[in-house]
Amino acid sequence: MQLAHAPPFPFKSQFVLHGTMHFDRITPMTPRQRLDALQPEMAEWRRDFHAHPEIGFEEVRTSEIVAKKLESFGIEVHRGLGKTGVVGVLRGQGQASGGNRAIGLRADMDALPMTEANTFGHASRTPGRMHACGHDGHTTMLLGAAKYLAETRNFAGTVYLIFQPAEEGLAGAKAMLDDGLFEKFPCDAVYGIHNSPDMKLGEVKAITGTAMAAIDYFSVVLRGKSSHGAHPQQGIDTVAMAAQVINALNAIPSRHVDALESCIISIGQIHGGTSDIVLPETIEIRGSVRTLKPHVRDLAEKLFKRAVEHTCVACGGVAEINYRRAYPATINTAHETSRAVECASKIVGGANVITDGKPLLAGEDFAFMLERSRGAYLFFGQDDGTKGGTPVHNVHYDFNDALLPIGASYLAGMVEQELA
Repeated sequence: MQLAHAPPFPFKSQFVLHGTMHFDRITPMTPRQRLDALQPEMAEWRRDFHAHPEIGFEEVRTSEIVAKKLESFGIEVHRGLGKTGVVGVLRGQGQASGGNRAIGLRADMDALPMTEANTFGHASRTPGRMHACGHDGHTTMLLGAAKYLAETRNFAGTVYLIFQPAEEGLAGAKAMLDDGLFEKFPCDAVYGIHNSPDMKLGEVKAITGTAMAAIDYFSVVLRGKSSHGAHPQQGIDTVAMAAQVINALNAIPSRHVDALESCIISIGQIHGGTSDIVLPETIEIRGSVRTLKPHVRDLAEKLFKRAVEHTCVACGGVAEINYRRAYPATINTAHETSRAVECASKIVGGANVITDGKPLLAGEDFAFMLERSRGAYLFFGQDDGTKGGTPVHNVHYDFNDALLPIGASYLAGMVEQELA
């Protein structure tokens, strides 16, 4: 007995005896079954991306590979949003119930300006460039989900496959939004994920509300008066001034912000001076401020500027402050997070989905998308005891390929669940 229309998805066939006739029982493969089978191919894609890392807004090779793969899957492709961004448009079967709905799935593509210390076969072939945050894996998981969804189209509505450039400090998400991402591809909700080396493979963390911090960057130039080290009274010592400024900044979180709120001020760079015996005319201090709530962010900026200015005046100097708001806090909406938890639970089991975890003080530019759309950003563990436990932004980091089918199954599963 043959079906009049073959199913547009992979399936298992079980031969069943019924009287004197034979029937094929068609059992569609779940996303996890199909993507487990696709894992070796996905691992090849991922390792190729890892070996050829490209930093923000330079992802020419990566975005071209992504676009061509999407086209080979039969997916409509749009290039050039946010310079090197790619968006795939995939429509489900017909306009059934929910057929006018649309969701977005996002993966970042960029690497970091780091020199890799690994020596395995797929280590970076580009000096000073490294996939040290797992974006090669994120891109691959979305490609795997795209391949499965294109084969099955077991959903009604539209999914937008958003491959974003320049997440690492360059706000590629904002660049895509500025180029009309959500005007051209309007989403009812948008979802993203990130690998987590400090969680076990098979664990998922879903935080309702603020999941990651807002990040602001600062550069402060302290100006005094140079003098010989033998006669400091003849100058205005910017080194001493810098020490007082740093002490004042360190007092902000502990003495001016509620102890139950999160506020971190970190000094990452200090530059100044050219001689051991001369007090420098200027000192530059650079760093970052991290907060979880908008009102704390506003307060931290106000206190920062006051502390620097008043301390410099007290020391007899002046300060030039460049305080730049970079990424807002990543805030998951409640309904979409609960839906994401439901989907993840089907993939890894409800006991492995953590919903009471603490926010991360790291930043993420997916936050820009969540300012404009409802959605959720989840963390997927990748530490299996032998691989995947090295922290991100580390010269020995590598994405764990065992996570590929898990993350891809979640992304595909969100589409089938939300656009059922």
